[in-house]
Amino acid sequence: MKPLPALCLALLAACDTGAVPPRESEPTVLGEAAIATTGLDPELMERAVAQATSLAPLNAMVVMRDGEVLYENTFNDGPPLSRAVNIKSASKSVISALVGIAIERGVLEGVDQRVSDVLGPEAAANSDPRINDLTIGHLLSMQAGLERTSGENYGAWVSSRNWVRDALRRPFVEDPGGRMLYSTGSTHLLSAILTRASGRSTLELAREWLGEPLGITIPSWPADPQGIYFGGNDMRLTPRDLARFGELYRRGGMIDGQQIVPADWIKESWTPRARSPWSGEAYGYNWFLGRAGDYAMNYGWGYGGQMIFIVPELDLTVAMTSDVDVERGSSHIGDLRRLMTDHIVPAAVAGGAFEQG
Repeated sequence: MKPLPALCLALLAACDTGAVPPRESEPTVLGEAAIATTGLDPELMERAVAQATSLAPLNAMVVMRDGEVLYENTFNDGPPLSRAVNIKSASKSVISALVGIAIERGVLEGVDQRVSDVLGPEAAANSDPRINDLTIGHLLSMQAGLERTSGENYGAWVSSRNWVRDALRRPFVEDPGGRMLYSTGSTHLLSAILTRASGRSTLELAREWLGEPLGITIPSWPADPQGIYFGGNDMRLTPRDLARFGELYRRGGMIDGQQIVPADWIKESWTPRARSPWSGEAYGYNWFLGRAGDYAMNYGWGYGGQMIFIVPELDLTVAMTSDVDVERGSSHIGDLRRLMTDHIVPAAVAGGAFEQG
């Protein structure tokens, strides 16, 4: 691979004085944010960074094209790029990857496997016969039909003595496979299923199946009272590692010559299965499916603005992390979407095809 061009354009952005020195192939230098002049239009990216700097909750951004980091920096006194931060519900996309790997390895039978076959005693807490129709696929697409554990029900759920049983015993408000009901309880059930079927913790699986082959660090994160690692919330990754996870999906599950996530699983995960009642956009297997102008844009979304944006046609992966204490109902998520659609995507389009050599 040829090195990136030496010529860089210094931008008006906050310095990352606490970051570790970047690898030689990365364009950012300590104490100064820069972008490569190949693959991103410098003038449009300058505007993008000026816009990013104005978004008070935004803490970090990493922009990659075809495997190369073309821009990375921190903003608004955010932590260094080398520090793991809470990615909130972007964790759901990571859980989806683990389920796909588990199916490929035979740990799970497939998306049509019944939840009651794995979590029988806990599922028995629900006397509604529809509990026997609930599948792993329904959990992945947020079509379980069970009353949500998110939103106004979240506090009571995480205060319960048994999160798995509490999520499963909730009443059905839709048939399984019906409308989308966004619920972190569904992804926590996936974590419990992974643990029960494999005999190993979700943390162990994440480190072995994703962390080691990707060369990223996955710190421990909270678990429920029974020791099941929280499925779909509160995982921690550095902005750089979050971007590398996104790049794994953009590359069809293969990085450095190793197939980590099955390519067919990524295709299935990015197939529309439900529709978000909030954004109106499609939802796959723990991925939101939107558009940036003429281009498909698939993304993982965590509360407060923890985002993984992937635009496959442009070989573009962007990770953003934000202050998790951003006020609920703020415009920040919309601001991040506009940063992508109005600035970064046009900069990639104008930058032309990115050739590594």
